[in-house]
Amino acid sequence: MMLDVSGVSWAVPAARILDRVTCTAPAGSLVGLLGPNGSGKTTLLRVVAGLLRPTSGQVTIDGDAVARLRRLAVARRIALLAQHAETDLDLTVLDVVLLGRIPHQRSRWSDSDTERARAVEVLAHVDLTGFEHRKWQTLSGGERQRVQLARALAQEPELLLLDEPTNHLDIGHQLQLLHLVRRAGITTLAALHDLNLAAMFCDTVVVLDAGRVVAAGAPEQVLTPALLADVFGVEAEVGTHDGRTVIHYRPPAA
Repeated sequence: MMLDVSGVSWAVPAARILDRVTCTAPAGSLVGLLGPNGSGKTTLLRVVAGLLRPTSGQVTIDGDAVARLRRLAVARRIALLAQHAETDLDLTVLDVVLLGRIPHQRSRWSDSDTERARAVEVLAHVDLTGFEHRKWQTLSGGERQRVQLARALAQEPELLLLDEPTNHLDIGHQLQLLHLVRRAGITTLAALHDLNLAAMFCDTVVVLDAGRVVAAGAPEQVLTPALLADVFGVEAEVGTHDGRTVIHYRPPAA
């Protein structure tokens, strides 16, 4: 499934949040969406997911305009892992993962043994075997993030949207999560803060600044000292290790 974002803008009365954003995610690729806080990453993900209608431009998946698809069709094809997911409902981990199956069910209450088995299998992929009956409210932030990824994967989407998916995760689970996403082979657009993780896992990266695309391409081409200084305001040395781009940051001057 190919994602195409063409000339997308989105504004509120006081400001333009996205300004003619154009980017693509080829089928099966993992594309990193990078940029400082407030650059428009989350807004772009919400536009792609069909939760916000762009002021201008369009988003298509395999040539179908997302804005013209019915909500059920979008839910069957696109899964969004939001940065924050909270609920006051008394849900178990299994309940949360099974929410990903709702778009494919004839009835919301028709959880079959097959679907429950699939949910348990997906939980094993995110290292949460045995958590099925744990209450959502008892989980740590990192555990909740992995449960939400399991919910998104259970949805069996064509396009996976991740908003800071490694938040609250220790380094081991950060690496495991992004490795799992790569291995899943689903076209993925992921907003990431850790540029070294982006360089390690992403096929291409798109850098936003003040709602505009300022660079796009392979990590080794885009993540240069000049761009890091201009966009992120940091000084860094960029090298390679085992063929991968590695960024070494310099501490700010006293």
